[in-house]
Amino acid sequence: MKIKTISIFLIPLAAIIAAAAVWGPEAMANYRDGNVLNQIHIRETETGTEGYRYSLSNNERVYILSKCLNNQILPESDQNAMTSVDSVNLDYQELTGTYAFVVNRKDSAGQEIDEAVGLELCGKGIEELKELGILPQEIQPLPANSYSAVMYSAIDVPEPRNNVLVWKISFTSRKQNANKENSLLDAYVDADTGKIYEFYVRTEQEWKDIDPDAIIRDWGVYMGLGEPKEYEGTNPLSETTPYFKKYSFPGMEEGNTVVTVGFYEGINELFLKISR
Repeated sequence: MKIKTISIFLIPLAAIIAAAAVWGPEAMANYRDGNVLNQIHIRETETGTEGYRYSLSNNERVYILSKCLNNQILPESDQNAMTSVDSVNLDYQELTGTYAFVVNRKDSAGQEIDEAVGLELCGKGIEELKELGILPQEIQPLPANSYSAVMYSAIDVPEPRNNVLVWKISFTSRKQNANKENSLLDAYVDADTGKIYEFYVRTEQEWKDIDPDAIIRDWGVYMGLGEPKEYEGTNPLSETTPYFKKYSFPGMEEGNTVVTVGFYEGINELFLKISR
């Protein structure tokens, strides 16, 4: 009697187990898919930031900007007119060549930005360079009414994610015979980091008072580029002054960035540039 009773219970139990084995995995999969598919799920990243922004190394940023500056083949006024864009976002598909240098009225977040921001960044950068001994101590702060600031995008056209935002700061005083002694004349300033890539300044010093090796070494540390190497095979006619020295830093892949420290005698103008 007990055997018959157990058998009566085992038969339905076996049927339930068999049905679960056949239909169970599919039902579970459908349940999981229903919780995942056609729904929006939000997950906080480790950095806590939205979206993705490609990050360039310091050496890559300097290299890209130097290439873009070297590919400007038109006078500055004409170049500005041809590359000025009014759209909110740059249309990278319309750019030609390998490197492009275009006026950009937006910061990295796509926001309109006033030129006062660029002047402030440059002012802070000048003070930092003076503290490091890269710029002479007598270089004066920037009076806003004597300078202009224009933001540019330096773009690696085949890889447009490789781009650098920079401010071009220029002495534009409308005063006739404006005094330029101990003043910044031109500079390129990183819009994100505030680092100064290039500068031209009028100074009281002469070339014999200037140590270009010390300037390039300290500037390389300031920019985070590593140790400079003296550039080999320098053409003495490559500059319009005999007072200069050229150096190189690692750039991108096999390329290097050439940096020049020089001096124009007579007007006592000291410069450091990453362009030709």
